[in-house]
Amino acid sequence: MAQPALFKPIQVRRLELPNRIVIAPMCQYSAENGRMTDWHQIHLGQLAMSGASLLTIEATGVLPEGRITWGDVGLYDDATEEAMRRTLESVRRWSHTAIGIQLGHAGRKASTEVPWAGGHQLPPDDPHGWQTVAPSAIPFNEGDVAPVALDREGMVRIRDAFAAAAVRAARLGLDFVQLHGAHGYLLHQFLSPLSNRRTDEYGGSLENRMRFPLEVFEAVRAAFPVDRAVTMRVSATDWVEGGWDLEQTIAFARALEARGCDAVHVSTGGLHPAQRIPAGPSYQVPFARAVKQAVKMPVVTVGLITSAEQAEAIVATGDADMVALARTILYDPRWPWHAAAELGATVLPPKQYLRSQPARHRHLFGVDGPVGPTASWERDENGAYW
Repeated sequence: MAQPALFKPIQVRRLELPNRIVIAPMCQYSAENGRMTDWHQIHLGQLAMSGASLLTIEATGVLPEGRITWGDVGLYDDATEEAMRRTLESVRRWSHTAIGIQLGHAGRKASTEVPWAGGHQLPPDDPHGWQTVAPSAIPFNEGDVAPVALDREGMVRIRDAFAAAAVRAARLGLDFVQLHGAHGYLLHQFLSPLSNRRTDEYGGSLENRMRFPLEVFEAVRAAFPVDRAVTMRVSATDWVEGGWDLEQTIAFARALEARGCDAVHVSTGGLHPAQRIPAGPSYQVPFARAVKQAVKMPVVTVGLITSAEQAEAIVATGDADMVALARTILYDPRWPWHAAAELGATVLPPKQYLRSQPARHRHLFGVDGPVGPTASWERDENGAYW
């Protein structure tokens, strides 16, 4: 049987990945003062054993005021770095999955309540709130406290905070950094004419609106080790007339690639409450396909990808190089195992789980023979079990 496209290896910069399944960053809203907790150890630990080739830590604030909610993870001081180090040490002890981090700043969408408590904006005088900032003093929702329009000094501070967080990520041994330029957060706010009404060199034309996100990318690329990947997540459309769209996304992706971007993760929406998203299976794949036709770097797609056959078709037809899973893999943390079984591929589980290989999928774990309680498995120099 031919090897399924979904389980063919791929290289991103010098990172060699055994398959095309990516775990997207998913906020957990469970940090304490920006510090990871035991929840993150449990959450990331189970996902690191999923069989996916790449695990992305949730949107991580580069400044305290850059967090989406008061419960978000941060990487902006020694305490947040140390908490993340402890979590990663635990996860890596049992998994060799590549792990990266999404660095972001929420801009005008910061200072919100956690989703299960309503997700609404918290005003600056709330114990869990603070004053937000943005390219222009335009609130996200009518009735929200308006953000403060960033001056040049504020922009430099944020740019430098992204770079400093990348240095901390490198110290933690993370395999890649992804910048969050999607879903209506700060970098996306600079890109879209709906949220960026500036009249200086950072507003107006497409070139001007791209300027600050590209400055942030360049700062992070310079701060992160040259042999490790830096990627960007983008929203390919605002789903609002007159907003950010696919044509502008392609121009931005080409500008990123020219500056050394290693991959682009294509999503959509999140910038404006008037968006109308025609959600359905693979609804964002056409945007990824269009970006992929315009650049040479790998393209990741995401959005209501739930079945192995669906994911295989996306990669096999060349619509995207990789597929990212979010809610799907929260619901089924062994989704890559099940996809491999359905498609006739193999995955490498923790040795403690070898005995779980189903009899009807006797080659699923790359071993052939008994995997009962009396079996003893070791690896030879070629990586095979014996």
